[in-house]
Amino acid sequence: MRKLSEYVEMAATEYLHETGRVELDPRWIAEFFQDQGVLDDYPLLDLVAFHALVQKALDVKSERANKQARRHIEKVMDVVRRRRRK
Repeated sequence: MRKLSEYVEMAATEYLHETGRVELDPRWIAEFFQDQGVLDDYPLLDLVAFHALVQKALDVKSERANKQARRHIEKVMDVVRRRRRK
């Protein structure tokens, strides 16, 4: 039996790779919930709660990606500014 957090991470990662979107599709998560055995391992967990957990993981991943992109852009801009000063 996998940990619930493993299922959540797996769903979030798989969804991002398949769709490239951050807003979770209810049909997609329902299929994952049933097909990947989440329902079998956690029979008391409802789909709405699992959807909320996966959406939260997607939001965290999105925020991290945005922060990394901003840092990268800042570094590039610093290099451009230094070259202009010369």
